[in-house]
Amino acid sequence: MKKPSSGNSSDSSLAWHSLYQAALFESDREKIPARIDAAEKAILDRVKQLFVIKSDHIEEDQVLDDALYALRALRNCVVPDVNAAA
Repeated sequence: MKKPSSGNSSDSSLAWHSLYQAALFESDREKIPARIDAAEKAILDRVKQLFVIKSDHIEEDQVLDDALYALRALRNCVVPDVNAAA
């Protein structure tokens, strides 16, 4: 996945990225769900910030969407589906 560019983005606009990486690289399976939750919240907060910005941010929107997709895939791999056991 492409890392977001910091060209005209502030540090706060990239805060989600460190949480995202922490979720992806967490080695303790017990901690992964909480890491995913924190990263998803930070990404969705950034999406809300971009929603009110009038400039072009299509590329960043795509990066955020890709990150959410990856987190959902990770969650599906590590969090058991309680409905599947029934």
